[in-house]
Amino acid sequence: QVQLVESGGGLVQPGGSLRLSCAASGSISRINSMGWYRQAPGKQRELVAAFQRDGTTNYADSVKGRFTISRDSAGNTVYLQMSSLKPEDTAVYYCNTITFLPRREYWGQGTQVTVSS
Repeated sequence: QVQLVESGGGLVQPGGSLRLSCAASGSISRINSMGWYRQAPGKQRELVAAFQRDGTTNYADSVKGRFTISRDSAGNTVYLQMSSLKPEDTAVYYCNTITFLPRREYWGQGTQVTVSS
């Protein structure tokens, strides 16, 4: 079992910045990937950015150059630094992790990010 606790959402003006955090606990040695998804009203949940076990990262095209995913040295906490925010970034952001042996997927509770003037 892995537990994910998110923090850092809120209201920000267009062009502003926010940083999201996600702390994992439990069977963290079995984490294969960890990252962030988002879901806007009326839309499907989509990948924003994620770390793979080998340290490689992948980003949605819509956030490349504006968002940066990082993690602490222990790999227990991942961060999403969001800059140059746009109204279309408004969504509930969910932390996600996938473990191996067994393969299971876990989600955080979600944190609201609203970009509005």
